[in-house]
Amino acid sequence: MQKNLLLVFAISGLPLLAQNPVTRLDCDERNHHDHLVSHCEMKEQTLAASKGAIRIDPGMNGGVTVKGWDRADVWVRARIDTAAETDSEARSMVSSIRIASGAGQIKAEGPTMDEHHNWSVSYEIFAPRQSDLQLKTFNGGIHLADLRGNIDFEALNGGVTLQRLAGEVHGKTTNGGLHVTLAGDRWDGSGMDVSTTNGGVTMDVPSSYSAHIETSTVNGGMNVDFPVTLHGHIDKNLSFDVGNGGTTIRVSTTNGGVKIRKS
Repeated sequence: MQKNLLLVFAISGLPLLAQNPVTRLDCDERNHHDHLVSHCEMKEQTLAASKGAIRIDPGMNGGVTVKGWDRADVWVRARIDTAAETDSEARSMVSSIRIASGAGQIKAEGPTMDEHHNWSVSYEIFAPRQSDLQLKTFNGGIHLADLRGNIDFEALNGGVTLQRLAGEVHGKTTNGGLHVTLAGDRWDGSGMDVSTTNGGVTMDVPSSYSAHIETSTVNGGMNVDFPVTLHGHIDKNLSFDVGNGGTTIRVSTTNGGVKIRKS
């Protein structure tokens, strides 16, 4: 059995001793390819904060996690998975994969993939809490936590988890569930409008929260812990206030159920 190899590259110094953030991404769970030999490495890079939006693209395969922290720099942790016909070839592919070109452009680039060569990059990124983000994944989920800014995301095949966000948030996934966790007593910013096409929606809302909530589904049930007053024709589109009302938070799905729970 191969041993996982950890490579650490430091630019401007790593923030481990300064803040001790909780990290999740590692090589413990390996990707498997039926006829190829797989290999996994971790790379880490610290980048200066960007003046504009942080644009993140892991490429064809790979998910993205971004967590807000109190530092001014951006710490990029990348899990690189490669697969080839031999172990030495799989290992050598790592050197040709670039994980970032600057804090404003965190993008995975690497060699051409075919039936004999495959690679993917997944990110765990720590960024200033006040950060604008633009994210796009193809085969991989998105997880955002403790951030405030103008945030836009799009996933094709992957679930989305949004925790304790603020600012102006827009995004969608096509195939994957959507889980939103609100915090505090009201939304701080312009609001949220997020959706999935094929997947359920779950939103956890503090019992003392104030907001205007809009939610809908075409094919799926609805379960709402808050009292809702309905008038006229009853369909699967709900628009209601919790607490004293306020900023609009919109979560919706086409094919999937909706759960809005008191947290």
